[in-house]
Amino acid sequence: MSKKRFIAGAVCPACQQQDTLRWWLENEVEKVECVACHHTDTRLPKSVEDSKHVAGTTSEQVIGIFKPE
Repeated sequence: MSKKRFIAGAVCPACQQQDTLRWWLENEVEKVECVACHHTDTRLPKSVEDSKHVAGTTSEQVIGIFKPE
């Protein structure tokens, strides 16, 4: 698991508290969590967001990404 880092000066979109958000990468996916209210947010890599196979609504989720090597 990667190291979690706080985002200086950031404000939580849920509880509006400043300096409570921490950020980390998990399986090449950015994760953000508020330590005060436990609000979480996930951001997929730009290459995945631009893909035509990713759902445009938040009600649908990506199960996984196949990367042939």
